[in-house]
Amino acid sequence: MEKQQMMRKIQRQVAAFMGVSLSFCLSLFGNATSGRFTVRGFIISFVVATIISLIIGWFVPMKNVSDKLTEKMGIQEGTFGKKAADALISDIIYTPLITFLMVFLAYKQATAHGAQMPFVPVFVKFLIESVILGFIIILILTPVFIKFVMKKNGVPMGGPQGGPPQNNG
Repeated sequence: MEKQQMMRKIQRQVAAFMGVSLSFCLSLFGNATSGRFTVRGFIISFVVATIISLIIGWFVPMKNVSDKLTEKMGIQEGTFGKKAADALISDIIYTPLITFLMVFLAYKQATAHGAQMPFVPVFVKFLIESVILGFIIILILTPVFIKFVMKKNGVPMGGPQGGPPQNNG
């Protein structure tokens, strides 16, 4: 398999693991802190969040986006600052959309059963909490999943034979 294809395959696999993990944690957190945890509510929010995460992970080349942004910010590869910036960029792309959909679904369910709740304050509160939680989850799990996926695909940690693909065109 060509280097660039292998890197894209690895990026998509990491995105899938991250999407499912982030969706699980945010769905669990959102339902647990809502004051009314239900298995049904958790499953619905987890499935919807996972679908959204997988779509984002399939279409948004997170590594490329993050590398370009961190390069513009002057953050060096291999530093904790780079890892933290990567996590923050990923968090900003994934978490607000996932949180909005989960809060919207919960809001629709609650108001359908007669509850009176203001959407915007609830959304803003959960967004702030979810961004913080999402950042921590992404920061911790991304290196674990990268290592696992690279090993699973038989790729040395330095990248496929000589590192990541170079743009030669």
